[in-house]
Parts: sequence; structure tokens; C-alpha cells
Amino acid sequence: MDFPPVQPKPPSGLGLGSSDAKIAYPPGVKEITDKITNDEVVKRLKMVVKTFMDMDQDSEDEKQQYLPLALHLASEFFLRNPNKDVRLLVACCLADIFRIYAPEAPYTSHDKLKDIFLFITRQLKGLEDTKSPQFNRYFYLLENLAWVKSYNICFELEDCNEIFIQLFRTLFSVINNSHNKKVQMHMLDLMSSIIMEGDGVTQELLDSILINLIPAHKNLNKQAFDLAKVLLKRTVQIIEASIANFFNQVLVLGRSSVSDLSEHVFDLIQELFAIDPHLLLSVMPQLEFKLKSNDGEERLAVVRLLAKLFGSKDSDLATQNRPLWQCFLGRFNDIHVPVRLESVKFASHCLMNHPDLAKDLTEYLKVRSHDPEEAIRHDVIVTIITAGKRDLSLVNDQLLGFVRERTLDKRWRVRKEAMMGLAQLYKKYCLHAEAGREAAEKVSWIKDKLLHIYYQNSIDDKLLVEKIFAQYLVPHNLETEERMKCLYYLYASLDPNAVKALNEMWKCQNLLRSHVRELLDLHKQPASEANSSAMFGKLMTIAKNLPDPGKAQDFVKKFNQVLGDDEKLRSQLELLISPTCSCKQADVCVREIARKLANPKQPTNPFLEMVKFLLERIAPVHIDSEAISALVKLMNKSIEGTADDEEEGVSPDTAIRAGLELLKVLSFTHPTSFHSAETYESLLQCLRMEDDKVAEAAIQIFRNTGHKIETDLPQIRSTLIPILHQKAKRGTPHQAKQAVHCIHAIFTNKEVQLAQIFEPLSRSLNADVPEQLITPLVSLGHISMLAPDQFASPMKSVVANFIVKDLLMNDRSTGEKNGKLWSPDEEVSPEVLAKVQAIKLLVRWLLGMKNNQSKSANSTLRLLSAMLVSEGDLTEQKRISKSDMSRLRLAAGSAIMKLAQEPCYHEIITPEQFQLCALVINDECYQVRQIFAQKLHKALVKLLLPLEYMAIFALCAKDPVKERRAHARQCLLKNISIRREYIKQNPMATEKLLSLLPEYVVPYMIHLLAHDPDFTKPQDVDQLRDIKECLWFMLEVLMTKNENNSHAFMKKMAENIKLTRDAQSPDEPKTNEKLYTVCDVALCVINSKSALCNADSPKDPVLPTKFFTQPEKDFCNDRSYISEETRVLLLTGKPKPAGVLGAVNKPLSATGRKPYVRSTGTEPGSNVNANSELNPSTGNRSREPNSEASETGVSENEENPVRIISVIPGKAEPVKNKEINSDQAAPGNLSTDRGKKRPATASGAENIQQKVEEKKADETGPPIPPKARRGRRPKSESQGSATKSDEANKAAGRGRKRAAGGQESPGGLEAGSAKAPKLQDLAKKAAPAERQIDLQR
Repeated sequence: MDFPPVQPKPPSGLGLGSSDAKIAYPPGVKEITDKITNDEVVKRLKMVVKTFMDMDQDSEDEKQQYLPLALHLASEFFLRNPNKDVRLLVACCLADIFRIYAPEAPYTSHDKLKDIFLFITRQLKGLEDTKSPQFNRYFYLLENLAWVKSYNICFELEDCNEIFIQLFRTLFSVINNSHNKKVQMHMLDLMSSIIMEGDGVTQELLDSILINLIPAHKNLNKQAFDLAKVLLKRTVQIIEASIANFFNQVLVLGRSSVSDLSEHVFDLIQELFAIDPHLLLSVMPQLEFKLKSNDGEERLAVVRLLAKLFGSKDSDLATQNRPLWQCFLGRFNDIHVPVRLESVKFASHCLMNHPDLAKDLTEYLKVRSHDPEEAIRHDVIVTIITAGKRDLSLVNDQLLGFVRERTLDKRWRVRKEAMMGLAQLYKKYCLHAEAGREAAEKVSWIKDKLLHIYYQNSIDDKLLVEKIFAQYLVPHNLETEERMKCLYYLYASLDPNAVKALNEMWKCQNLLRSHVRELLDLHKQPASEANSSAMFGKLMTIAKNLPDPGKAQDFVKKFNQVLGDDEKLRSQLELLISPTCSCKQADVCVREIARKLANPKQPTNPFLEMVKFLLERIAPVHIDSEAISALVKLMNKSIEGTADDEEEGVSPDTAIRAGLELLKVLSFTHPTSFHSAETYESLLQCLRMEDDKVAEAAIQIFRNTGHKIETDLPQIRSTLIPILHQKAKRGTPHQAKQAVHCIHAIFTNKEVQLAQIFEPLSRSLNADVPEQLITPLVSLGHISMLAPDQFASPMKSVVANFIVKDLLMNDRSTGEKNGKLWSPDEEVSPEVLAKVQAIKLLVRWLLGMKNNQSKSANSTLRLLSAMLVSEGDLTEQKRISKSDMSRLRLAAGSAIMKLAQEPCYHEIITPEQFQLCALVINDECYQVRQIFAQKLHKALVKLLLPLEYMAIFALCAKDPVKERRAHARQCLLKNISIRREYIKQNPMATEKLLSLLPEYVVPYMIHLLAHDPDFTKPQDVDQLRDIKECLWFMLEVLMTKNENNSHAFMKKMAENIKLTRDAQSPDEPKTNEKLYTVCDVALCVINSKSALCNADSPKDPVLPTKFFTQPEKDFCNDRSYISEETRVLLLTGKPKPAGVLGAVNKPLSATGRKPYVRSTGTEPGSNVNANSELNPSTGNRSREPNSEASETGVSENEENPVRIISVIPGKAEPVKNKEINSDQAAPGNLSTDRGKKRPATASGAENIQQKVEEKKADETGPPIPPKARRGRRPKSESQGSATKSDEANKAAGRGRKRAAGGQESPGGLEAGSAKAPKLQDLAKKAAPAERQIDLQR
């Protein structure tokens, strides 16, 4: 209620003893003076309070009667009375006086009014104690003041703000959780009336409200915070302007002195926003200004604030204030790391509370997932995974893709977070299916991705994958049936690469178990120096399988010492790794060993952690006999059709096949667990199934696990033998192989059993029915390899009379002339498949004999060489198709390589035969190159092949397909790493350095390149550039590290070669010149790439006598075989006129020709061979093969199809199943090998000629030329040019079909199963980047 400004004049005397006016007291109340006691004063005041309480505004007589008393109660005696009861009663009287005399207060003095209201305010502090006997009077006082709005009279006072501030502070200080809602309501009414009806809110008054929102005060008095919150909500329209002014002063003008709360502005903004966003309508634009501050710490504070505002659950700030939202998103790219970090942390809350903003956040999180700061990349993952665990629908596929990428991060902490996060999502949504099938399908890729990481080189990655598999993919703590069901369907749904990774994981764990088993065996032997040395080597091997192998070595040594001292611990470990250990026993053993090694005084025990890592890797926590039995039962259910296959998302056939494959893998690692009649009965049932793969896997399981079948399970034996005989005679080739090996492995009378298979098969061989030959040839080959003493001699007549004479030297059928260089397995003719198996049989027969007493190996090697020279068409009757020829070339090359793995045969392989074998890696057919390179790598990695075969990879520099070059480089890196590691781990290996040290590949490489059929002119810059590329392809990997001064050692080798002669043709000047030229190119490369090569070599290298003669005493060869100009050209990398392999690295320049056209219609996996006729009138027809493998869509994995790009003269249509044949010879010149260059002609004339020729080809169709034989000297025919010397012909005699055509002048037509061309200079520029990427892989 408002009070009017006019006040009636009271009597002038206000003193206690004033005689100016007679003070009337209520009836029964004696005079109140300072002469009486406090108790008496209280007693009389209570009666006065009662009187005023009962009075109302209409009692005019009483108002006039008690006016002197009202003035008397405002005297100093009462206002400053020390007794709180007196003060309370007086305050109640004064409150009633304001109510009774409203709207005219009886007090006119402003000072007196101020004193009265400050007095009343002080009395309100009594509200704090709700248990006080006087609380009701305090409440009455508050209620009276709020109801009458008595404080509004203070608006007339000049310093009313002091009273209001005191009032607000008092009320906020006394409010507590013991007050009821009425108290809070009256306080709100009292304060809100002051705010609503005043002229404005001063800063001090605003501070008295806002201070309760600061976190420190909020935590001290939650009720004061709630009171301020409701007050602000009630007065938002009035107080908003004052709030805006405060923040404007602090944020924009920087006047922090305007308020003590200036340092808490961001806390206040957050709280005010939560109370009512309308309170900050004018403040938000100021925050946008602050976001662009130059001060990083200030931007960080604003980002923290806005993160809370945007991320809070009910906030719609992002939609209401888009400019501020966009400005905030820009801070994700802030230059200040803490700002970016804070932005990323915000994203998690935002995704969870505002899924609609995920689209805006995705792009910014994508950039931050590649942030240079490790912590930020880590937090991006945490953000996405946290949201995903809350609800998978909150994260889109793109966000999950960012986590997927980070599983390959360069930092272990980031990789670990990404992998663990994905594992948790998989377990929640796939394993436990917490959000239904749709969510499970969304993250079904996680299992594959996590297992793919096992391919990484880091031991930390491998260990984490193993841990994830045991805890998240197939939790080891599940019951056996549930655990095996989980594994069964997981294995059935994995992609092929994930399956390989999982198999490799089990293989590694099994290998580590065997290492620990061998270590325990060493403990049982008596102490000796040899024993200690063997034990040390075994400990080093075990340490390599643990995190941080450097530190692990010390811990492993300590663990080994403990094992030696503690027999009980040793027995526990033996039980853990024994083949019969069950999963439950393994769990007990691990806990028992950990308990024994634990040290209570050492909470963090790195030694114990390392031992736990070791135990986790070797403990059989998933597989035991019970588990195998459960797996077999699951597979039986799938066979019977009673399993939950469809519900699990796999077909019954897939489940059965995958189940058998799983059991096959486990039969290698846990063979003892399979030994039960029930398991073998189920496997026999699988053997009778029509699915070839299932039967094959079942035979292999018998082979791996059936060693005790003969003695323990005779019934199984009697059933199994006829089945194996039937599979060996009439099963698939793979089944036949496994059946023969199974018989050899598990039966004691294997000679009788194998003879029962060998004799009927060897008698029934018939080359006229090739489709029935394949399985018998496989069986016979493996029988002769496994039992050479018994079958080597009978096989010799089979080989001589049937294999070579009747099968390999005859072409009974005519191949399909479709021009494809490769056909899928199902399209290959039975005759060619039989020939391939015949070649393999020859190899297996020889590998079984392991001697060359009968000279059979020499004959076989000559046969294989002839097959390579004739391009696969051994009879040269031209009846065999190009794709079949490719198969036979691959078989011949692989056979030579297989024989080279046996020392007795390696010695008799001539350098010429080695070179023919090496050239297969440059075959014109992509698949031949791919498969040959994989076989070569596999044998080299296992240290089965001699070192010289690693030199073959140098030829891969000529491969037009980037993936093949990358694969070759990775193979080199792996091989070199393995050889160096082997030398370190095996001290005895130093005696065999010539066959192990990677640097010793250099002389083999130099010799191989010197005999490259493409290298015909030692002074030709283009040919030398090819040689340099091949040399650098190998040297780059070798020179990555200068271990033991290896750069100087390699240089010394090249220099020493120049002091010898080529042992292949020691008296041939041209041959030696080419050898010395390659040496000079190698020296040029080594000198240019290493400043350390000029140091003294640690030792004098030994050169292989098979390839180089002994240096002559008086022979000095200081001649430089490449000119200085050529040297500069080689080192500057100036673009060549033509690519390394024809047109692969250069565009077509002939006028009228369209560039390579993507052949959309060509069948996957096929290569098309094309030849063109440039001058049919010359009469000299010879073929120049120009075939390149596709570089787009080609993969090192056979599963990926090959997409073909072809060139058609004058046309852009795709070629499908078509071979274009024509002659290609420049006028006056004929080239029979792709290494020859034609004499240059004027480009204009050549182009004109090409246009005419192409037109003719379009109109009349290309004529079919006579076939140029591979590796043979051409028959005598007229030569249009004298440039073709005898030496060129000699080089052509060992030519080969390469992955691309010969080096031609720019007008020449290059075509074939080819890749889109790339400019040579672009390829050179890209080379360093490719190398870098390769290293990261």
C-alpha cells in the first residue's frame, strides 16, 4: 500500500518523559518508563501489542487516542533497547501502527523513518530460529510488513537504498530449510514489491540478490538460492534491464569495479540462464563479442559458460540464437588448445541432451578427430562413445566412423580409448542386444574392425585385441554353452580378414604357451652353460610377446628366477599350460599365481602386472574339452536345422561351414580337447555331407587330433578308413590332399593304407579324361612326398611315361580364344588344371626324394624353364588360350621357387633358370604377378628360400599397378626386419651371414638386373633409369637405417663386383659391361642417398661364386661406365619419353586416339590382351606384347575384382572378351622383344601413319600375326633395319611377357589389360608420399 506524502503533524514531544502531550495507554496498561524492570516493560508492551493488533484502520477515535503512544514507541528508548524481547514487541507495534495509520504514517521526520525501518529490519533476523518461542511474533512481524507493503514508504527517503539492501541481505541470510512456504512467500512479497514498485534496481541491491547465485553461496544456503531464483523469475520484466546494464559494464566496457561480483559474471550468467533465459536477452550478444576476444583464457571462460548453456537439457538457446551458436561452433577450431578441448568435451552433453544438433557438431568433430593434440583426439572419442553408451541413436554412422579411424591413431592412448569404446558399444548393443536388432546391425562392423587391428605391428595393439576378445566379444566369464554359442555365431559372421586375425591370435597364444612349456622343460634339466644359454634365448622370446619388451626382459628374468626357486609355482604354471587344463582350472591357476607374486606393501606392482599379461595370454580361458563338445553340439543342431541360426543372422549352411572352420583352427591349438567319441562321431557325419568345404575341414580336424584314434577308438577307426580312401581317390583335390596326410598322420600301418590308394590310382591314369585326373594326381603327389622310400621308384615311371610324355607334352583340347589373360578357377579347362597338378606332382615327388642322384631334378628344371620360355605353351601348337598359358607360367615359376627351398635342388638351379623364375614377377597377367609375389614373400618370411630370391622384388619397381609395388615394398620391409631380428636373436647365425644378412641381397640384385631382358643397351638413358628405379626400390628399404655401417658395406660390395667377372658369361665383354654399368648405377644411387657410405666398410664382403668369378690379382677396373651427364640425368629424375612399362606412366599423344577408356562391361578378374598393326605392308610380322594390369580397383587380395581399362584404336567403346591382334613394327624396323626401342621417327609423320593404319584396322579388322615365341631366338626373317644386332637378338632370346609393352616412341599404341595412365612426372612427385604411406601401413 502506498503512503501519501502529506503526514499529519503529531505532537512535538517524542521523548519518554515529554509533558507536551499526554500519552494514553490501553486499559490496564501502566506507564512504560525507564524506571521499571525489563520484565515489566515486556509485560506492558504485550498488552500494547494486543491493543494495536486488534485495531483496524476504521477506528478513528482510537487512532487519535493512541497517536502519542505511537510516537512514544519510536523513541530512542525503545529503538535502542538492549532487550531483544522489548525490541521485538516494539517492532510488532510499529508494524501495526503503519497498518493502522495507512495511508498516513504518524512519523514525518525522514531520519526517524529511516531509523524505524532499519530497526524493524534488524528484528527480522529473529526469523532464523524457527524453534524460538518468539518465532510466531517474528513471523507476525514479517507477515504484517509484507501484507501492508510498509517498506514502500521508504521510496520517499533519499537513502532508501540502504534500507532495501539491508532488508534483502537480512532476508537472504535468515532463510533456511526449516521455514515453511508461508515464510518464503511473505519474503518474496516483501522484496518483489520493492523491485516492482521502485524506479529501478541499483547495482548494490542487484548484488544482494545475485550473490546468492554464486556457487560458493549457493552451496552454503540452498534456500537463499531458491528464494533469489523465484524472486528473479517474478520480477524478470523489471530487473532484466538492470542485469543487462551490469553485464554490459563488465563484459563490454571492462569496468569490473562496478560490482564485487564482476569476477563471477560467467557463473551468474549460467545460473540466470537456468532460472529464466529472458533475464539474459540483452546479454547474449555480448557473449558473442567475448567469444572473439584476443585473450585465450577469456575465450576459454566464455566457451565453458556457453557449453553449459547450450548443453543443458531444456535449453533451446541454439535454435533461438543461431548466430551465437555458429560463433560458438567456430571455437572448435580455436588456435588455443584448451578452448578446442573444452569445445569437444561439451559435445558429449550436447549430443545426449540435444540430438537434433548432432548434424551441426559432426563436421566439427570430424576435424577435431584429426587434431594434432593427442588429448583432443582422445576426448573426441570419449565424447562419441559416452553419448553412444547412453543411447546409440544419439550418434550417427559418421561419428562412429571417426572412432573407427582413431583405432589406427599414432598414439597408443588414443587407439586404446577408441578400441575399448567400440568394444563396450558392441557388448551392449550386439551381445546383450539392449536396443534391438536394428541397433545391433548398426554396430555389427565393430567386431571385424577390432580384430583387424591384430594385423598391426605393435604388441600393445595385439594384447588389447586379445583382452577385448576375452572380455567383450566372447566374455570368458559366461557359462560354457553360452560362451560357445557366442563364439560360434561370432565366427560365422566375421569377414575373411577378421577370421584370419582371430586364427592368428589363437596361433600366437598357442606359440607363447609352447615357449613357456619349453622354458619349464629347461628348468627340469640339470644346470649347464648350454641350458642357461637356451633359457636366456627363451626368456627373450617370451619378453617380445609382452608390452614394452625392453622392461619386460627384466621382469621375465625375475619371474624365471622365482620359478626356479618355487616348485609349487612351477607346478601351477605347468597345470595352466597343460593340454588338459580346463577353463575353470585356468582361472584358479591364474588367481593363485597372482596371489603368490602379490606384495601387499606395494600397491602398484609392475612386475605383477607383467606376469598377469603373460598369464592372460597363455591361459586357456575359452577352450577346453567341455567347450569343444558344446561347439560340436551347436554344429549338430545347425545340421539338424534346430539351431537359432536365422535369429542370429546367419544361414544354416554358413553356420555349419564356419563351425567346421572354427573347429579346424582349434584342432591346431587345442588338439587334446577333441579326443572324445561324441566329437568324432559328429565329424564323421560332416564327412558324409555334400558340402566339399565341410568335409575337407572335417578331414583336417581328424588329421590334427586323431593320433589316439587307432588305440583308443577302434570303432571310429574302422569307419574313418574307407571314407579317407574314398576321398583320396574321388574327392576334391583339397580333400584328397588332407585324406592322404590324415592317413599318414594317424595310422601306424600307413604304408599299407597309402599303397592301397597309390596302386589303383597310378594304373588308372588316363590323359583323355582330364577332369578325372586332378584328384588322383594330387593324391599321388602327396603320397610320393610323404613316403618317398616306398613310392619314389614306382613314381619315376609314372612321371616319365605319363606325366611328362602323355600329359604335359600334349595339348588335347583347344582353349577358348577370348583374349583374357586370366579366368576364374571354374572357367579353367580340366586339361590345364590337370597340367598344373602334374607340375605340382613333379615338385612333390622331388621334395620327397631330397636328392638328385637320378638327375630327375635337372630334367624337371629344364622342363619348367622351357614352359616359361614358351610362355606356358610347351608344345607351341597355339591351341592353348592365353588365360591357360598364364596358369601354366605361374605353376612353372612357383615350382622352381618351391624346389629352390630344398638345398640339394637349389644348388643345381642355374642362374639362367633363376632369372626365368624371377621374370614371372613381371608377367603380363596381373594375377600371375600377384600370386607369385605372395608365394615368394611367404617362403622368404619363413626363411625357406635362399637370399638371392629376395632380389626378385627389385623387379617390382616396373609393375604398373601401385598396389603391387606397395605390396612388394611391404614384403621387403617385413623380410629385412625378420632377417635382422633373427640374426640378433640367434648368435650362431653370424656364421651364416652370407645367406641371412639382408645387405647381401645387393650382389644378387645387381646380377639379376644386369641380365634383365629389357636391359639391352648399357648407354641408353631410359634403360638405365629403369635399372636405377629397380635398384632404388630395394636400396631405399635397405638404407632406412645404417646398421653396422651397412651403407659403406653395400658400396664396398658394388665396388668389389667391378673387380670380378660375370660367372654366367665370364668371357663375354658385353655381358660384363652391363654388369659393371649396373654396379656404377648402384654406386651412383648409394653415394647420392647416403653421406655415410664413404666410411670404411666394417668387413670385406663375400661375393657368391655362383654369379661372380674370383677377383683377379692384376685386374683393376676404375673405369666409369656411365657418363657424368647420364649420372646427372639419373639423379635429377627428369621425366622420360616413355614409362617404365610402356604407356603406364604417360598419356597417349597420337592424334586421333582417345585416352584409356574404363571398360565397364569387362568381366571382373579378366585381363584383355591387345596388339595393333602399324605397318602391315612391311611383310615382317612379329608381336610386341603390350599388356598392363589395371591400377584402379586392383587389390593385393584375390577377393577384389580387377577392373579393366582398354585402348581401342580410334574408338572409345569398351572391349569385352575380345582379342585385338595386329602387327606392330615401324617401317624398316622390327622388334621381337619389349626391351628394344624403335628408331625415332618424326612425330608428325608417325601420327599421320597411325591415323591411316587405325582407319584400316577399323574397316577391315586386324590380321592375326604369327606368334612370337617367348624366350626363343626368332627364326631367320628379313629385317628392315640394320640396328638389330646379334646381341639384341640374344637378349630377345630370354625375353618375357611383362606387365606392359616395350618402350616405344610417343606415337606407339599401348593397350591391354591395363591401368589408367599416369604422367611420369606426377608419379615421381607422388613417390615420396607413397613411401610414407607404405611405412604407416
